[in-house]
Amino acid sequence: MRNAQKQEVLGCMESLHQAHEEIKRALTEGKYSLVQNMLGECQDFAAALGENIEKLEGEGHTAVAYLEEYCEALYHIYGALDSDHVGANKIYKKLRKQLLKAENCVKNDIRVRKEVVFLPYKASMWDSLESVWKAANADPDCDAYVIPIPYYDKNPDGSFEKRHYEASLYPEYVPIVHYEQYDFEERKPDVVFIHNPYDDCNYVTSVDPFFYTNNLKKYTEKLIYIPYFVLGEFDPGNKKAVENMAHFVTVPGVINADKVIVQSENMRQIYINVLTQFAGKDTRKTWEKKILGLGSPKLDKVVNTKVEDKDIPEEWKRIIYRPDGSRKKVILYNTSVNGLLRHNEKMLEKIQDALGIFKENRDEVALLWRPHPLIQVTISSMRPKLWREYEKIVEEYREAGWGIYDDTAELDRAIVLCDGYYGDASSLMELCRKMEKPVMIQNVEVGAQPGRKK
Repeated sequence: MRNAQKQEVLGCMESLHQAHEEIKRALTEGKYSLVQNMLGECQDFAAALGENIEKLEGEGHTAVAYLEEYCEALYHIYGALDSDHVGANKIYKKLRKQLLKAENCVKNDIRVRKEVVFLPYKASMWDSLESVWKAANADPDCDAYVIPIPYYDKNPDGSFEKRHYEASLYPEYVPIVHYEQYDFEERKPDVVFIHNPYDDCNYVTSVDPFFYTNNLKKYTEKLIYIPYFVLGEFDPGNKKAVENMAHFVTVPGVINADKVIVQSENMRQIYINVLTQFAGKDTRKTWEKKILGLGSPKLDKVVNTKVEDKDIPEEWKRIIYRPDGSRKKVILYNTSVNGLLRHNEKMLEKIQDALGIFKENRDEVALLWRPHPLIQVTISSMRPKLWREYEKIVEEYREAGWGIYDDTAELDRAIVLCDGYYGDASSLMELCRKMEKPVMIQNVEVGAQPGRKK
């Protein structure tokens, strides 16, 4: 039984206790006809309550048996009203005693089950929720539901364009519930987890408006936001770095959530500082209660992933292993959204230069290029010409076949497979650092060597 359902049952029993008070008063005043009506109403009410408990807990529950005894007591009292020896106080105590048996049984013997819902939108970001889902799914007193939600690309004017729904891209061991098959208004889950905090504030994409946080709060007791990214740690006293955090922190999902779980205690202090500056000094205690530095599930996912447990495509193996069976060093190359938006064509030149170097050294190093999952939708919307040029580079790379191109949802596979990281500063880079893999950030100002072919 859900907590809300249990409280509803106990609320109904409290209504019966109040009815007993009315019955006692009416008996004292000699209003026997009114008492008969109230006894009949209590009996019907208790019978319906018993049916509801059976529906939720199954037949034969002890609380139902006690309610049946209570109904029998009501019946005998009804029949005794014609006698001359009707004691109002005695009848009141008898009804109260019998109802308390059922009430205490509900309080002590009915276990509360929680219903927890996870609302990922991009399958490639599922790792930011997975370890929490696994814990909830393993709890015998919890029903956990994974409900991927649709999202849209946005036009420059803010209107919705292409719709995406990625339910088919999740791991096979994750049971998926279609968002149209879960009635939030009826079920009212105890907890809802999200990893997209932007609501209508993202210029490039948007989840379906039903799943905006200001609406979700209507249907749950606790809304929890966990970021889909991991950031580089820095000193909370670094004012410039803290100011740059504002667009991650002062977003609807953080403001509306009941709890926000961030990657570290250090990052918790940064969130608190940014939010306090944003909302006023008198709000600090609110943020201190709301923000929790419990760690990122993304790291849990990577730490618990083993290469031997992952399915490595044959075309990848052909690139990673030499003909004699020996393994090359695998370098994970990551290109970010911010890098392209900031440096435009200069970043394209840098990418071509990097690919050229890796191609020359392909006998010793296997390149695994994994771009940020939002590159296409962001760059095509904000820099259409740049996107066409970038897309051409990607197509040529993939057709050449000397390196790996990874746009799958399996971020953890890329991290555990690689021997080192090269590319833009990113969440992916931070995860590699946590895994103690060598990291090198590409410098767009360092161009191709003279005479190098691109």
